[in-house]
Amino acid sequence: MKKYLYIFIAALTLSACESELDLTSPSQLTTAGFWDTEEGAKTAHTGMFANLRSSAGTLWLLGEMRSDIWGGRTYESPANESLIESNITVATAPFGGWAGLYTRIHRVNDFLINVPNIPFNNASEKKHLLGQAYGLRALYYYTLLKTWGDVPIILEPFTDVDPANLSRIRAPKNDVMALVKSDLEASLTSFGSDGSYWESSKVFWSKAATLTLKGEVFIWSGNLLGGGAADFTVAKTALQKVASLGVSLESSISNLWGVPNEGNSEFIFAIQYQQDEASNFYNGLTGRSTEINPQFNDAGDAMSDFIIAGANRYGQSEKTILLLDDSDDARGAATFIKLYTDDNGGAGYPTYSEPTYFGSIFKKFLGQVNGSERIFENDVPLYRYADVVLLLAEAKNLLGEDPTAEINQIRARAYGANYVVANHAYVNGSQADNTDAILNERYKEFIGEGKRWWDLRRAGDSFVINNTPFLSPGDEYKLVLPITTGMIGRNPLLDQTNGYAD
Repeated sequence: MKKYLYIFIAALTLSACESELDLTSPSQLTTAGFWDTEEGAKTAHTGMFANLRSSAGTLWLLGEMRSDIWGGRTYESPANESLIESNITVATAPFGGWAGLYTRIHRVNDFLINVPNIPFNNASEKKHLLGQAYGLRALYYYTLLKTWGDVPIILEPFTDVDPANLSRIRAPKNDVMALVKSDLEASLTSFGSDGSYWESSKVFWSKAATLTLKGEVFIWSGNLLGGGAADFTVAKTALQKVASLGVSLESSISNLWGVPNEGNSEFIFAIQYQQDEASNFYNGLTGRSTEINPQFNDAGDAMSDFIIAGANRYGQSEKTILLLDDSDDARGAATFIKLYTDDNGGAGYPTYSEPTYFGSIFKKFLGQVNGSERIFENDVPLYRYADVVLLLAEAKNLLGEDPTAEINQIRARAYGANYVVANHAYVNGSQADNTDAILNERYKEFIGEGKRWWDLRRAGDSFVINNTPFLSPGDEYKLVLPITTGMIGRNPLLDQTNGYAD
């Protein structure tokens, strides 16, 4: 991957950067000769994943920041408070320019237009690359749909800067969903029976990733866009196929996190980070040694030797703290290091103690220490098999089936040797009760992985309102974002999102 990444970076020095939908310059990747060879196609393929990595922080903010996970105590100045509090107006709209996602789509469109015409020594490699590209475009448009509802549909790369050609209307969300579904099918058709991982690595898209995304997409479509049981059945079928493609639930939470564990069997698709190439953004959920070293962890151990040079901009909410305040559930200790101002006489804090609680360090993606420096180089999963298991529980519940096998599979892994059926196993209830149980399990399982806001949204508006502290009945229009006045100024064909006053 590194060889092609360096070639890609060199190629980019010949091109001007374009901005979202309101482009100011064309792609230069279509310059003569670039798309003539297999080498050029593979360089562009690696570049698409470098582009995705550039959007990783944005995808995390879009998928999690407005939920109930964050908003608690920090020991430095907090960030994105307006987003956490859903304090959003047209004047303060975040993610202007569609969060940069049309820049990513433009690169994928370039790839999909040009690669079919390039001769490959191995035709199956070209099909695999096209399967990946269609999967990425589905992911981008699905993210746009979830965030803004109606959005422009663009399926060709821009090759000129005529403003008349750059403006697009917002297509209805049902049309956007139809495109997402079409791209998913194109991806699966391209992969065919090939369930392999490109270069044997989970940092590239795969058939397993497409099937996982398909399951999530069809649950959203079935529950929020009127697809009903037909869509839920498609989701269930797609998700049930993933287990045959070389992924499975790891036996222990401890096998998931840490740089040495990146090759685990549970990751389906992850964004790659490496020292001297790129660092992940999770240092903003940690802190600096000057604040951390005087504190104690919940076991009563001094943090005086802890090496860190991050920031503490996001604090877990008290709801999150209490949800994970169960020493038998391994997910609590795997997700956060809770800090206290004393060691409680050497006894530590087996349960949360607010008066002496100082704050927390997000633990999943802490990188590793190299000498006197901590390097944030964890690969970060966008999908892992636990996601598949709990999405399957959702699909079954929405079909009126019993989801307890899937819920309890995740619980049993979380509790490990502490798992007692009588105490910890979930018993099938009403559809609403099951939905709450699935949401709670996903909450505990995926903190910090950019899932919670989308999980609530996928369950339905009432679940968002009931679980999000800064939203009330009547705020349903806020579940999708407005577009900025600047965006409308650059593209006068855009209409403002319903519910927001210009």
